[in-house]
Amino acid sequence: MATLVGKQSDPVSLLRNLVELDYDAIEAYEAAIARLDDSIIGQRLRQFCDDHRRHVATLNPILQRLGGDVVLQGDIKRVLTKGKVVIGGLFGDRAILMAMKTNEDDTNTAYERAVVHTRLSSDVVQVLQSHLADERRHREYIVTTLRGLAPEEQTRVSSSSIV
Repeated sequence: MATLVGKQSDPVSLLRNLVELDYDAIEAYEAAIARLDDSIIGQRLRQFCDDHRRHVATLNPILQRLGGDVVLQGDIKRVLTKGKVVIGGLFGDRAILMAMKTNEDDTNTAYERAVVHTRLSSDVVQVLQSHLADERRHREYIVTTLRGLAPEEQTRVSSSSIV
């Protein structure tokens, strides 16, 4: 799903959308962790989920400082973000990671747009650059892990992942 996050001209709208996207990512990571068979991958995804929690905790005060309201949850896109992972869970770890990669593609795109936003102060851009570095690390891990998974993992149906 292509994201529109990062295209907002207003800094408050931009940050609100980033926080919502991070909340959506938290839900998707929680769904992925619950469905993965590989506990080592699950541990790594837990770290990434914590990064998204930290992003929310960092961005909400900035949002308030700029006159926006604290964001307490994701938006309706979370149904799509989490839904890809839930469906992927029916087909094993590889499918879950493929769903997570598309989610990370969206968060990477959003943060790439945000760091070049012309109406943000340099201190806010610095925070966003740090978050972008996290997002790039998440995506790189997922891509590398996908390359290492056996092809049969792609088609294996995991009965333990069925909800």
